[in-house]
Amino acid sequence: MKNLLIIGFVWPEPNSTAAGSRMLQLIDLFQKKSFTITFVCAASKTDKSFDLETLNIQTFDVQLNNSNFDKLIKDINPDFVLFDRFLTEEQFGWRVTENCPEAIRILDTEDLHFLRNARQIAYQNNEKVTLKHLTNDLAKREIASIYRCDLTLIISKYEMKLLKKIFKIDKSLLLYVPFLLNKINLENLRSYPSFENRNHFISIGNFKHEPNWNSVQYLKTVIWPLIREKLPEAQLHVYGAYTAEKVQQLNNKKDGFIIKGWVENAEVIFTNARVCLAPLQFGAGLKGKLIHAMQFGTPSVTTNIGAEAMHDKLPWNGFITDDPVEFTLKSVELYTDENLWNKAQQNGIEIINSCFSKEKYEKKLLKKIKNITKNLVEHRLKNFLGAILQHHTLKSTKYMSKWIEEKNKSV
Repeated sequence: MKNLLIIGFVWPEPNSTAAGSRMLQLIDLFQKKSFTITFVCAASKTDKSFDLETLNIQTFDVQLNNSNFDKLIKDINPDFVLFDRFLTEEQFGWRVTENCPEAIRILDTEDLHFLRNARQIAYQNNEKVTLKHLTNDLAKREIASIYRCDLTLIISKYEMKLLKKIFKIDKSLLLYVPFLLNKINLENLRSYPSFENRNHFISIGNFKHEPNWNSVQYLKTVIWPLIREKLPEAQLHVYGAYTAEKVQQLNNKKDGFIIKGWVENAEVIFTNARVCLAPLQFGAGLKGKLIHAMQFGTPSVTTNIGAEAMHDKLPWNGFITDDPVEFTLKSVELYTDENLWNKAQQNGIEIINSCFSKEKYEKKLLKKIKNITKNLVEHRLKNFLGAILQHHTLKSTKYMSKWIEEKNKSV
């Protein structure tokens, strides 16, 4: 039986974030192969945090810059360590290397943070994304983390191409692992309300995530006024966790723009809505809201950023456009044309089944891990740049962390 230690950036919130759902998918994969899993995290739990102990996973609260982690990881003695985003590898990677050097280090990026950051800055400056934006300090940190790990899981084919073609990262260090989903069929969707029994538009997303907050603002000021001109009785129901006061202030029942806040069961709201709107202006990775829309038979209208790397050029389950006027027209068309709506729903089934096969990508991940395990010494020898970065990290991050720990003791 293999021991897996997962170091979480946050405690998983599958009902609030796509990252939370992704983490539970990975946990399910490893548990099916009889891995013993321990989950540790330095963040505080929230009322939305999933109770991992219900899955027989032992959990520990850990602290940043604290040598107590060294004793804990020695006691756990993991065969594999999974870092949830590069930020946890920065904080704990050197401790893993020092205390459990033979443990295979796996990084799950969720999405490329530096890509999302580059796009946000370019958007704010009304510029196209160029190499100047991409080669930011965040990129240097995130890519250094990728090199220090034995394997990095990439959720988007676009991001795989970016890392291999632009940043020249060897393919042996990367593995494309999208969302791991069960197949669906039309019979699954027929149990949900039909076109005529659904009403209104829906938008959903964790408001702590800047692309989601920007998207809602864009809906409020640009898209929704245009839709209401054509569909004066329609409403847009806006859902998401962490609905701060700035979000609540957008609520306007008179205009049909209604802030609903967090919902525990996304299936209920998706299956009763007719169309999902996601006019994302920047971001990275895969969009959980658009996956849910397809799974629950709700056609969507999104941007090229929203649909990026999600459909392998298969017909979208709705429309993709960056033009606000076309976005409006297509939203109205999808909302009012039952035949078009039914076709879009079927497109969503094809995308889920073709692009997110749980069985296919689980096998690929397990095979890759097995090969690295059998050839770990050779695998690491080929990654000399990673060894260099590991060496310097142990010399810099390690002593910075120890200095902070000593400073904290004196406070």
